[in-house]
Amino acid sequence: MSLTNCRFYEEKYPEIDSFVMVNVKQIAEMGAYVKLLEYDNIDGMILLSELSRRRIRSIQKLIRVGRNEVVVVLRVDKEKGYIDLSKRRVSTEDVIKCEERYNKGKMVHSIMRHVAEKTEVPIEDLYKNIGWPLNKKYGHCIDAFKISITNPDVWNDITFPSNAPTKVRADVEVTCFGYDGIDAIKAALSQAEARDTAETQVKVRLNDGIKRLEEAIVDVRASIEAAGGRLEVKMEPKAVTETDDAELQALMEKRERENAEVSGDESVSESDDNAPDTI
Repeated sequence: MSLTNCRFYEEKYPEIDSFVMVNVKQIAEMGAYVKLLEYDNIDGMILLSELSRRRIRSIQKLIRVGRNEVVVVLRVDKEKGYIDLSKRRVSTEDVIKCEERYNKGKMVHSIMRHVAEKTEVPIEDLYKNIGWPLNKKYGHCIDAFKISITNPDVWNDITFPSNAPTKVRADVEVTCFGYDGIDAIKAALSQAEARDTAETQVKVRLNDGIKRLEEAIVDVRASIEAAGGRLEVKMEPKAVTETDDAELQALMEKRERENAEVSGDESVSESDDNAPDTI
């Protein structure tokens, strides 16, 4: 099973009378050989008689190698793998609708391919578990993605592939007011890095990830307390979503702005204290 190649739709072959996007690969005496872009580049043919309603004087003026074309499916022989297509039976309205659907499919496929590369999960597994179920429920997967931005309930009935990595996070606050406080904090936090393994980076399971973080926190606490400091867990280890990360990022940016404002106030206060008294 390929990591990055897959058809856009659950059906392996298009239905008769459906409109599909193809790429022209070769022009011959019988017609044009093409690849069906939405169906994992399976082969198809536009017969010479199906290129145009008018008399054909030059095939090159009607169709060119390398160009994408919207065509309609005439026949599908699944056993032999033959797919006969027509260009002359396609209207301008058909072209617009097919292009819109194809562009949506390309967006989804780009996302799926990126996730497949990052998680090393075959792209077909992602489509089976995510893309195709969302297509059925929401009309198109990309529409479901947009809805999920404000309504996370979209993912309630989705089962993610079991070998996809899960992100876990814990928030801790480490303080040390001893003479070597900064070095002690660095040394303590390095204890957490010592727990890092190839497994936890890529394919760690949820329970293993949480357990690994809990063990790391124990190491950090032991190290910082030995140096006279302390550790307070602000949030116990748990699985987090992209929304959680976004909220954390927003909180961190807010804190940075608040700190910047405080620093600015302090500078003003210092300058005011140094200014000569006036009556």
